Amino acid sequence: MPATLLPPAAFLAAWAFLAMNVLTPGPNVLNTIALAIGSGRRAALGAALGTGLSITLWCLGMVLGVAALLVTVPATRLVMTLVATGLLIWFASRYLRRAASGLAARRRGEAPAPEAKRGLSARAGMLRAMSIMLMNPKALTTWLTMTAVFPVDRAGPWDVAILCVGACVVAGAIHAAYAVAFSTPAAGRAFMRAAPWINLGVGLFFAGFAATLAGTLLRHI
Repeated sequence: MPATLLPPAAFLAAWAFLAMNVLTPGPNVLNTIALAIGSGRRAALGAALGTGLSITLWCLGMVLGVAALLVTVPATRLVMTLVATGLLIWFASRYLRRAASGLAARRRGEAPAPEAKRGLSARAGMLRAMSIMLMNPKALTTWLTMTAVFPVDRAGPWDVAILCVGACVVAGAIHAAYAVAFSTPAAGRAFMRAAPWINLGVGLFFAGFAATLAGTLLRHI
């Protein structure tokens, strides 16, 4: 790969997609909140570090692997864009369904409380977050989509390094913010009340991203 630098927009689009995925209530976010409530801020910040490190591993593995595949079979780019569009539609529908379910539960007067994980150290929090992230199927589908959103076939070593470092910072910073903000039960409950609206916004965001990729596909047909 040439040691070139892609336009900033390529990185910003990929990081924005990743940020929206990391922000949404999923296994890793709920784990960080549970640690913040039950084991304190240090354990939750350890989970934030573990999430950032795991994101870096996913980034390196997927981007380098897909780059090698695109060199061997260039037509894979079109197939991956098609797969990414389908995944984005699936993401959008899933989050919109969650939003509808959460809003319906609120109308019924149900107020779910986040689970608390007690007695964990910062190191244990980090290892727990890494194990969840590395075994989470959502991470695989997220990075399959990321490799279609980001122009892997034109990326050089510096581009891959910048993408992965940025992904680590984005994921780690978001989880660190959760660790600080949701270290009390009241804050955790407030987050759970806001979760349907977060899911609604993310679902609409992914639907828009899917429409953009679909437009790209149509231009190449």
